Amino acid sequence: MDSAVEGVGEMVTGLAAARTVEPCAGEPHGHGEFCLNCRTPLVGNFCYECGQSGHVHRSMAAFGHDLLHGVFHFEGKIFRTLPMLAWRPGELTRRYIDGERAKFVSPIALFLFSVFLMFAAISWLGGPFSTGGVAETSAEARAEAAADQRRDRAQALAKLKDLERELNAARKAGTPTAEIEEQISGQRMAMKLKQDAFELQTRLANQEEKRDAAAAAPEESARREAEPVASVNDALDEDPTGIPWLNHAIEKWQKNPSLLLYKLQSNAYKFSWALIPISVPFVWLLFLHKRRYRRAFHAYDHVVFVTYSIAFMSLGFILLTLIRPLAVGQSIAGIAMVFVPPLHMYRQLRGAYSLSGFSALWRTIMLLIFSFVAGTIFFSLLLVLGVLG
Repeated sequence: MDSAVEGVGEMVTGLAAARTVEPCAGEPHGHGEFCLNCRTPLVGNFCYECGQSGHVHRSMAAFGHDLLHGVFHFEGKIFRTLPMLAWRPGELTRRYIDGERAKFVSPIALFLFSVFLMFAAISWLGGPFSTGGVAETSAEARAEAAADQRRDRAQALAKLKDLERELNAARKAGTPTAEIEEQISGQRMAMKLKQDAFELQTRLANQEEKRDAAAAAPEESARREAEPVASVNDALDEDPTGIPWLNHAIEKWQKNPSLLLYKLQSNAYKFSWALIPISVPFVWLLFLHKRRYRRAFHAYDHVVFVTYSIAFMSLGFILLTLIRPLAVGQSIAGIAMVFVPPLHMYRQLRGAYSLSGFSALWRTIMLLIFSFVAGTIFFSLLLVLGVLG
Protein backbone atom coordinates (compact mmCIF):
# COMPACT_ATOMS: atom_id res chain seq x y z
CA MET A 1 0.00 0.00 0.00
CA ASP A 2 2.42 2.63 -1.29
CA SER A 3 1.25 6.17 -0.65
CA ALA A 4 2.41 9.38 0.93
CA VAL A 5 0.44 8.54 4.04
CA GLU A 6 2.35 5.25 4.42
CA GLY A 7 5.59 7.19 4.21
CA VAL A 8 4.43 9.55 6.96
CA GLY A 9 3.40 6.60 9.09
CA GLU A 10 6.82 4.98 8.70
CA MET A 11 8.57 8.23 9.55
CA VAL A 12 6.50 8.66 12.71
CA THR A 13 7.31 5.07 13.65
CA GLY A 14 11.01 5.81 13.29
CA LEU A 15 10.72 8.92 15.46
CA ALA A 16 8.86 7.01 18.16
CA ALA A 17 11.36 4.15 18.03
CA ALA A 18 14.36 6.46 18.28
CA ARG A 19 12.73 8.30 21.16
CA THR A 20 12.06 5.04 22.99
CA VAL A 21 15.69 3.93 22.58
CA GLU A 22 17.06 7.28 23.77
CA PRO A 23 14.38 8.81 26.03
CA CYS A 24 16.59 11.29 27.86
CA ALA A 25 16.78 14.28 25.55
CA GLY A 26 17.63 17.12 27.90
CA GLU A 27 14.26 17.78 29.51
CA PRO A 28 14.06 21.08 31.45
CA HIS A 29 15.48 21.26 34.94
CA GLY A 30 13.77 22.55 38.05
CA HIS A 31 13.52 22.29 41.80
CA GLY A 32 11.06 20.85 44.27
CA GLU A 33 10.92 19.22 47.65
CA PHE A 34 9.94 15.71 46.57
CA CYS A 35 10.09 13.75 43.35
CA LEU A 36 6.60 13.59 41.89
CA ASN A 37 7.23 10.07 40.61
CA CYS A 38 8.66 8.22 43.63
CA ARG A 39 8.35 10.82 46.43
CA THR A 40 12.08 10.76 47.15
CA PRO A 41 13.45 14.03 48.63
CA LEU A 42 15.20 16.04 45.92
CA VAL A 43 18.79 17.20 46.31
CA GLY A 44 19.27 18.56 42.79
CA ASN A 45 17.62 19.05 39.42
CA PHE A 46 16.89 15.33 39.07
CA CYS A 47 15.76 12.59 41.41
CA TYR A 48 18.73 10.41 42.36
CA GLU A 49 16.45 7.36 42.71
CA CYS A 50 14.42 7.26 39.49
CA GLY A 51 16.07 9.98 37.38
CA GLN A 52 12.94 12.06 36.76
CA SER A 53 13.31 15.82 36.44
CA GLY A 54 12.48 17.76 39.56
CA HIS A 55 10.15 20.07 37.63
CA VAL A 56 7.17 18.89 35.60
CA HIS A 57 5.62 21.29 33.06
CA ARG A 58 1.91 21.99 32.76
CA SER A 59 1.79 24.60 29.98
CA MET A 60 1.17 24.21 26.25
CA ALA A 61 4.40 26.05 25.45
CA ALA A 62 6.34 23.61 27.59
CA PHE A 63 4.58 20.70 25.91
CA GLY A 64 5.65 21.96 22.49
CA HIS A 65 9.17 22.45 23.77
CA ASP A 66 9.26 18.89 25.09
CA LEU A 67 7.99 17.63 21.74
CA LEU A 68 10.89 19.29 19.95
CA HIS A 69 13.25 17.83 22.51
CA GLY A 70 11.82 14.36 22.13
CA VAL A 71 11.76 14.22 18.34
CA PHE A 72 14.79 16.25 17.30
CA HIS A 73 16.98 16.40 20.46
CA PHE A 74 16.57 20.15 20.14
CA GLU A 75 19.11 20.94 22.87
CA GLY A 76 21.93 20.33 20.41
CA LYS A 77 22.68 16.62 20.28
CA ILE A 78 21.51 16.19 16.70
CA PHE A 79 23.34 19.34 15.58
CA ARG A 80 26.58 18.08 17.09
CA THR A 81 26.17 14.55 15.81
CA LEU A 82 25.21 15.05 12.15
CA PRO A 83 28.09 17.37 11.14
CA MET A 84 30.61 15.05 12.75
CA LEU A 85 28.95 12.01 11.17
CA ALA A 86 29.34 13.66 7.76
CA TRP A 87 32.83 15.18 8.01
CA ARG A 88 34.57 13.45 10.92
CA PRO A 89 32.88 10.06 11.29
CA GLY A 90 35.98 8.39 12.69
CA GLU A 91 36.34 10.94 15.47
CA LEU A 92 32.63 10.66 16.31
CA THR A 93 32.86 6.87 16.50
CA ARG A 94 35.98 6.89 18.65
CA ARG A 95 34.69 9.58 21.03
CA TYR A 96 31.42 7.72 21.53
CA ILE A 97 33.23 4.43 22.16
CA ASP A 98 35.59 6.12 24.63
CA GLY A 99 32.65 7.34 26.72
CA GLU A 100 31.40 10.69 25.38
CA ARG A 101 27.78 9.54 25.26
CA ALA A 102 25.79 12.54 26.52
CA LYS A 103 27.08 14.85 23.76
CA PHE A 104 25.90 12.79 20.79
CA VAL A 105 22.85 10.92 19.60
CA SER A 106 23.41 7.22 20.25
CA PRO A 107 24.16 5.05 17.19
CA ILE A 108 21.04 2.90 17.55
CA ALA A 109 18.72 5.90 17.98
CA LEU A 110 20.19 7.58 14.90
CA PHE A 111 20.04 4.29 13.00
CA LEU A 112 16.35 3.74 13.77
CA PHE A 113 15.43 7.31 12.87
CA SER A 114 17.43 7.33 9.62
CA VAL A 115 16.28 3.92 8.38
CA PHE A 116 12.60 4.54 9.01
CA LEU A 117 12.89 8.01 7.50
CA MET A 118 14.63 6.53 4.44
CA PHE A 119 11.80 4.09 3.78
CA ALA A 120 9.29 6.87 4.34
CA ALA A 121 11.11 8.90 1.66
CA ILE A 122 11.10 5.91 -0.70
CA SER A 123 7.36 5.38 -0.19
CA TRP A 124 6.68 9.08 -0.60
CA LEU A 125 9.06 10.14 -3.37
CA GLY A 126 10.25 6.88 -4.93
CA GLY A 127 14.02 7.02 -4.38
CA PRO A 128 16.85 9.00 -6.03
CA PHE A 129 16.57 7.27 -9.44
CA SER A 130 12.80 6.86 -9.66
CA THR A 131 11.11 8.43 -12.67
CA GLY A 132 7.56 8.02 -11.56
CA GLY A 133 5.29 7.14 -8.71
CA VAL A 134 5.25 3.76 -7.07
CA ALA A 135 2.73 1.37 -8.59
CA GLU A 136 -0.38 0.69 -6.59
CA THR A 137 -0.56 -2.70 -4.99
CA SER A 138 -3.42 -5.12 -5.42
CA ALA A 139 -6.31 -5.80 -3.10
CA GLU A 140 -4.49 -8.95 -2.01
CA ALA A 141 -1.48 -6.87 -1.02
CA ARG A 142 -3.69 -4.56 1.02
CA ALA A 143 -5.25 -7.57 2.71
CA GLU A 144 -1.75 -8.78 3.51
CA ALA A 145 -0.94 -5.34 4.92
CA ALA A 146 -4.03 -5.47 7.11
CA ALA A 147 -2.97 -8.87 8.42
CA ASP A 148 0.51 -7.52 9.14
CA GLN A 149 -1.03 -4.57 10.96
CA ARG A 150 -3.15 -6.85 13.14
CA ARG A 151 -0.16 -9.05 13.89
CA ASP A 152 2.05 -6.07 14.75
CA ARG A 153 -0.67 -4.62 16.97
CA ALA A 154 -1.06 -7.92 18.81
CA GLN A 155 2.68 -8.04 19.42
CA ALA A 156 2.67 -4.42 20.60
CA LEU A 157 -0.21 -5.13 22.99
CA ALA A 158 1.64 -8.13 24.39
CA LYS A 159 4.74 -6.00 24.93
CA LEU A 160 2.62 -3.29 26.57
CA LYS A 161 1.13 -5.83 28.98
CA ASP A 162 4.61 -7.07 29.86
CA LEU A 163 5.73 -3.51 30.58
CA GLU A 164 2.66 -2.90 32.74
CA ARG A 165 3.42 -6.05 34.73
CA GLU A 166 7.00 -4.86 35.18
CA LEU A 167 5.70 -1.48 36.34
CA ASN A 168 3.38 -3.03 38.92
CA ALA A 169 6.18 -5.28 40.17
CA ALA A 170 8.56 -2.32 40.43
CA ARG A 171 6.03 -0.29 42.38
CA LYS A 172 5.46 -3.14 44.81
CA ALA A 173 9.20 -3.58 45.25
CA GLY A 174 9.76 0.16 45.69
CA THR A 175 12.26 0.34 42.82
CA PRO A 176 12.52 3.25 40.32
CA THR A 177 9.78 3.25 37.68
CA ALA A 178 10.54 6.29 35.50
CA GLU A 179 12.25 4.28 32.76
CA ILE A 180 9.43 1.73 32.55
CA GLU A 181 6.81 4.51 32.48
CA GLU A 182 8.73 6.18 29.65
CA GLN A 183 8.72 2.94 27.67
CA ILE A 184 4.98 2.45 28.26
CA SER A 185 4.24 6.00 27.10
CA GLY A 186 6.34 5.56 23.96
CA GLN A 187 4.74 2.19 23.21
CA ARG A 188 1.21 3.60 23.49
CA MET A 189 2.05 6.59 21.33
CA ALA A 190 3.64 4.43 18.63
CA MET A 191 0.62 2.08 18.59
CA LYS A 192 -1.86 4.94 18.23
CA LEU A 193 0.09 6.72 15.50
CA LYS A 194 0.57 3.53 13.49
CA GLN A 195 -3.12 2.61 13.77
CA ASP A 196 -4.30 6.09 12.74
CA ALA A 197 -1.90 6.19 9.78
CA PHE A 198 -2.93 2.70 8.66
CA GLU A 199 -6.65 3.52 8.75
CA LEU A 200 -6.11 6.72 6.80
CA GLN A 201 -3.93 5.12 4.13
CA THR A 202 -6.46 2.28 3.74
CA ARG A 203 -9.25 4.75 2.98
CA LEU A 204 -7.07 6.64 0.50
CA ALA A 205 -5.92 3.44 -1.21
CA ASN A 206 -9.50 2.26 -1.70
CA GLN A 207 -10.44 5.58 -3.28
CA GLU A 208 -7.37 5.54 -5.54
CA GLU A 209 -8.08 1.99 -6.66
CA LYS A 210 -11.58 2.92 -7.78
CA ARG A 211 -10.30 5.88 -9.80
CA ASP A 212 -7.42 3.92 -11.32
CA ALA A 213 -9.65 0.99 -12.24
CA ALA A 214 -12.00 3.27 -14.13
CA ALA A 215 -9.14 5.00 -15.95
CA ALA A 216 -7.17 1.84 -16.78
CA ALA A 217 -10.02 -0.28 -18.15
CA PRO A 218 -9.46 0.64 -21.87
CA GLU A 219 -5.67 0.15 -21.60
CA GLU A 220 -6.05 -3.25 -19.92
CA SER A 221 -8.38 -4.44 -22.67
CA ALA A 222 -5.91 -3.41 -25.39
CA ARG A 223 -3.01 -5.04 -23.56
CA ARG A 224 -4.79 -8.37 -23.28
CA GLU A 225 -5.56 -8.40 -26.99
CA ALA A 226 -1.88 -7.83 -27.77
CA GLU A 227 -0.59 -10.59 -25.48
CA PRO A 228 0.76 -13.77 -27.11
CA VAL A 229 -1.17 -16.95 -26.53
CA ALA A 230 1.64 -18.58 -24.56
CA SER A 231 3.23 -16.65 -21.71
CA VAL A 232 6.64 -17.11 -20.15
CA ASN A 233 5.07 -18.87 -17.19
CA ASP A 234 3.69 -21.59 -19.48
CA ALA A 235 7.24 -22.59 -20.36
CA LEU A 236 7.98 -23.57 -16.79
CA ASP A 237 7.58 -27.15 -15.70
CA GLU A 238 4.80 -28.03 -13.32
CA ASP A 239 7.48 -29.13 -10.86
CA PRO A 240 10.42 -26.73 -11.47
CA THR A 241 12.35 -27.41 -8.24
CA GLY A 242 11.14 -30.76 -6.98
CA ILE A 243 10.37 -29.16 -3.60
CA PRO A 244 6.61 -28.83 -3.03
CA TRP A 245 6.66 -25.85 -0.65
CA LEU A 246 9.14 -23.97 -2.87
CA ASN A 247 7.04 -24.70 -5.96
CA HIS A 248 4.02 -23.29 -4.15
CA ALA A 249 5.95 -20.14 -3.22
CA ILE A 250 7.13 -19.65 -6.81
CA GLU A 251 3.59 -20.10 -8.05
CA LYS A 252 2.35 -17.41 -5.66
CA TRP A 253 5.08 -15.04 -6.87
CA GLN A 254 4.24 -15.65 -10.54
CA LYS A 255 0.56 -15.00 -9.96
CA ASN A 256 1.11 -11.76 -8.07
CA PRO A 257 4.61 -10.23 -8.41
CA SER A 258 3.39 -6.90 -7.05
CA LEU A 259 2.58 -8.61 -3.76
CA LEU A 260 6.16 -9.90 -3.56
CA LEU A 261 7.54 -6.41 -4.20
CA TYR A 262 5.31 -5.03 -1.48
CA LYS A 263 6.48 -7.71 0.94
CA LEU A 264 10.12 -6.95 0.09
CA GLN A 265 9.67 -3.28 0.93
CA SER A 266 7.67 -4.04 4.06
CA ASN A 267 10.20 -6.57 5.34
CA ALA A 268 13.12 -4.30 4.44
CA TYR A 269 12.29 -1.74 7.10
CA LYS A 270 10.93 -4.28 9.58
CA PHE A 271 14.19 -6.24 9.50
CA SER A 272 16.58 -3.37 8.77
CA TRP A 273 18.19 -3.99 12.16
CA ALA A 274 19.50 -7.30 10.77
CA LEU A 275 22.05 -5.33 8.75
CA ILE A 276 23.99 -4.70 11.96
CA PRO A 277 24.63 -8.33 13.02
CA ILE A 278 25.20 -9.27 9.37
CA SER A 279 27.84 -6.55 8.90
CA VAL A 280 29.72 -6.69 12.21
CA PRO A 281 31.54 -10.01 11.51
CA PHE A 282 32.92 -8.58 8.27
CA VAL A 283 34.36 -5.56 10.09
CA TRP A 284 35.80 -7.91 12.71
CA LEU A 285 37.58 -9.84 9.93
CA LEU A 286 39.45 -6.68 8.93
CA PHE A 287 41.33 -6.71 12.26
CA LEU A 288 41.67 -10.44 12.79
CA HIS A 289 45.18 -10.88 11.42
CA LYS A 290 47.04 -8.97 14.17
CA ARG A 291 46.88 -9.64 17.88
CA ARG A 292 47.28 -5.99 18.87
CA TYR A 293 44.12 -5.12 16.96
CA ARG A 294 42.21 -7.97 18.57
CA ARG A 295 43.29 -6.70 21.99
CA ALA A 296 42.53 -3.04 21.29
CA PHE A 297 39.20 -3.32 19.48
CA HIS A 298 36.24 -5.29 20.74
CA ALA A 299 32.85 -6.29 19.37
CA TYR A 300 31.23 -3.17 20.83
CA ASP A 301 33.60 -0.95 18.84
CA HIS A 302 32.62 -2.69 15.62
CA VAL A 303 28.90 -2.43 16.42
CA VAL A 304 29.17 1.33 16.97
CA PHE A 305 31.20 1.67 13.76
CA VAL A 306 28.69 -0.30 11.68
CA THR A 307 25.62 1.40 13.15
CA TYR A 308 26.91 4.93 12.56
CA SER A 309 28.02 3.95 9.05
CA ILE A 310 24.61 2.55 8.08
CA ALA A 311 22.91 5.60 9.58
CA PHE A 312 25.05 7.90 7.42
CA MET A 313 24.32 5.90 4.26
CA SER A 314 20.60 6.03 5.02
CA LEU A 315 20.65 9.79 5.59
CA GLY A 316 22.65 10.25 2.40
CA PHE A 317 20.09 8.22 0.47
CA ILE A 318 17.35 10.47 1.86
CA LEU A 319 19.23 13.57 0.71
CA LEU A 320 19.69 12.16 -2.79
CA THR A 321 15.99 11.33 -2.92
CA LEU A 322 15.09 14.90 -2.02
CA ILE A 323 17.26 16.40 -4.79
CA ARG A 324 15.94 14.00 -7.45
CA PRO A 325 13.35 16.49 -8.83
CA LEU A 326 16.18 18.91 -9.74
CA ALA A 327 17.39 18.99 -13.34
CA VAL A 328 20.74 17.39 -12.48
CA GLY A 329 19.46 15.50 -9.43
CA GLN A 330 19.94 12.01 -10.83
CA SER A 331 23.41 12.83 -12.15
CA ILE A 332 24.47 14.13 -8.75
CA ALA A 333 22.98 11.04 -7.12
CA GLY A 334 24.93 8.73 -9.41
CA ILE A 335 28.24 10.49 -8.76
CA ALA A 336 27.61 10.67 -5.01
CA MET A 337 26.75 6.97 -4.73
CA VAL A 338 30.04 6.06 -6.44
CA PHE A 339 32.44 8.31 -4.53
CA VAL A 340 30.88 9.22 -1.16
CA PRO A 341 30.55 5.74 0.45
CA PRO A 342 34.22 4.72 -0.02
CA LEU A 343 35.44 8.16 1.08
CA HIS A 344 33.26 8.07 4.19
CA MET A 345 34.33 4.50 5.01
CA TYR A 346 37.99 5.49 4.65
CA ARG A 347 37.66 8.48 6.96
CA GLN A 348 35.66 6.52 9.52
CA LEU A 349 38.08 3.59 9.53
CA ARG A 350 41.14 5.80 9.84
CA GLY A 351 39.69 7.91 12.66
CA ALA A 352 37.86 5.24 14.62
CA TYR A 353 40.71 2.72 14.65
CA SER A 354 43.70 5.13 14.47
CA LEU A 355 45.01 3.58 11.25
CA SER A 356 47.64 4.80 8.84
CA GLY A 357 46.63 5.93 5.38
CA PHE A 358 47.60 2.67 3.69
CA SER A 359 45.99 0.49 6.39
CA ALA A 360 42.75 2.43 6.11
CA LEU A 361 42.87 2.30 2.29
CA TRP A 362 43.13 -1.48 1.89
CA ARG A 363 40.54 -2.00 4.60
CA THR A 364 38.21 0.37 2.77
CA ILE A 365 38.54 -1.70 -0.40
CA MET A 366 37.82 -4.89 1.53
CA LEU A 367 34.95 -3.23 3.39
CA LEU A 368 33.33 -2.23 0.09
CA ILE A 369 33.47 -5.87 -1.02
CA PHE A 370 32.14 -7.04 2.34
CA SER A 371 29.34 -4.46 2.12
CA PHE A 372 28.24 -5.94 -1.18
CA VAL A 373 28.29 -9.43 0.35
CA ALA A 374 26.34 -8.27 3.42
CA GLY A 375 23.81 -6.50 1.21
CA THR A 376 23.39 -9.66 -0.86
CA ILE A 377 22.78 -11.71 2.28
CA PHE A 378 20.25 -9.16 3.54
CA PHE A 379 18.42 -9.04 0.20
CA SER A 380 18.36 -12.84 0.03
CA LEU A 381 16.83 -12.90 3.50
CA LEU A 382 14.16 -10.43 2.39
CA LEU A 383 13.49 -12.47 -0.74
CA VAL A 384 13.03 -15.68 1.24
CA LEU A 385 10.71 -13.95 3.71
CA GLY A 386 8.75 -12.38 0.86
CA VAL A 387 8.33 -15.63 -1.08
CA LEU A 388 7.60 -17.85 1.90
CA GLY A 389 5.66 -15.34 3.99
